[in-house]
Amino acid sequence: MSFRVAVVGVGRMGKLHARVLSELSETELSCVVDQNEATARSVAKQRGCEYFTDVRDAVEHADAAIVSVPTVSHVEAARPFVAAGKPVLIEKPYTNHVAEGEELIDLAKRSGASVQVGHTERFNPAVTAMQKYAISPKFIEAHRISPFTFRSADVGVVLDMMIHDIDLVLMLAGGEVTQLHAVGINVIGAHEDICNARLLFDNGCVANVTASRLAIKTERKMRIFSEKEYLSVDYAKKVGVVIKKSQNLDLIQMARDLDVDDLAELAGSVDYTKLLKVEELVVDDSTEPLRRQAEAFRETVVNGAPPVVSATDGLAAIRVANEVVDHIHQWRWDGESSARRGLDVIRRD
Repeated sequence: MSFRVAVVGVGRMGKLHARVLSELSETELSCVVDQNEATARSVAKQRGCEYFTDVRDAVEHADAAIVSVPTVSHVEAARPFVAAGKPVLIEKPYTNHVAEGEELIDLAKRSGASVQVGHTERFNPAVTAMQKYAISPKFIEAHRISPFTFRSADVGVVLDMMIHDIDLVLMLAGGEVTQLHAVGINVIGAHEDICNARLLFDNGCVANVTASRLAIKTERKMRIFSEKEYLSVDYAKKVGVVIKKSQNLDLIQMARDLDVDDLAELAGSVDYTKLLKVEELVVDDSTEPLRRQAEAFRETVVNGAPPVVSATDGLAAIRVANEVVDHIHQWRWDGESSARRGLDVIRRD
């Protein structure tokens, strides 16, 4: 069964979505929508589909839509499709405003439409490989840094980049955030360009998340510690390693057997690396994440599969991201007695 999909907003990401959909089997890129008529016409000609400048005109020409307009307009662009009972996939972040996101979820419940969020990192093959281990993390450390690209300058690094890791951390931790601390600063524009956040969960998990768009290199890494395993993943290189203690590892018993009072006495007589089981992540990099996401969207639309990232998931990430940004603005750089706080630091100095 073929299904028709509209792409709303054909900027950088929208063009990529249009390309992937035009290549997907049993899927028809029925139309593209953009307020810039010349842009819409150009993409439509390239992909052999119709084009519109008003999203309302596209609703009858598609069975579903991918929304890739600026974040501030996500809900507005998705609403006509959702009201008509037609599924949408909305680019991350889901929305700038929690109330708007909740309103769209309520509308979807009434119309029966599925609302999903395009957290593409969920479809990164390294992430997929990592999930096979079903690790119950107690500590997560994430770093996502890159040079400034001059894209998404209308939002800070939290909603631009850190949102990916917030979503992954919420997925992995599986609990509710009970405490949050964050510090960040702006250097290029009005919004934060560097941020570090520490999240504490009700199940005991702790996550330390760092994002920067002022680095001289690109790096996307996550390290996960559990009681039994340590996992390290490089999203950019799509590689990773899992380290487990050997099933027969019992250093205390070993010390007793060797009549040792201090484990330090085992130095030189025991090869620590042989006490561990090291596995390389088996990463299937044969399909790009954006295509995997489109295929999963199709599975939901056509076959009723559960969304990989639901609107509720997307909203949870936004709530945490907004709280991170709030903490950035409240941070007192010189202690509680200081008047300098948040993003005012550079401007005041």
